[in-house]
Amino acid sequence: MGNTELTKWNIGKKEEADYKRMHSFPLIRHTDMPEEMRVETMELCVTACEKFATNNESAAKMIKESMDKKFGSSWHVVIGEGFGFEVTHEVKNLLYMFFGGSLAVCVWKCS
Repeated sequence: MGNTELTKWNIGKKEEADYKRMHSFPLIRHTDMPEEMRVETMELCVTACEKFATNNESAAKMIKESMDKKFGSSWHVVIGEGFGFEVTHEVKNLLYMFFGGSLAVCVWKCS
């Protein structure tokens, strides 16, 4: 590998690292939750996604169980990349956010 190729590879890795750092914050796409609930739910989602970075099912289970305990039962959670959804939910009980760039989290309550 020549010096030119090595330089291109290093620039590519740097751009990738900058991209990941730029998108490491939670980005709320839609919510109708009251502010206190929204902040707690967002922090819970970030914690679960970081703790179970390679296991979305475990992260979703952690979020669901915590939300059921804190805000009453019937919470649902979907975590992944590249999904669509349409849900019926209780008013003021929906949060749809992105974390880490392309990971989406949708949390909602229905009776």
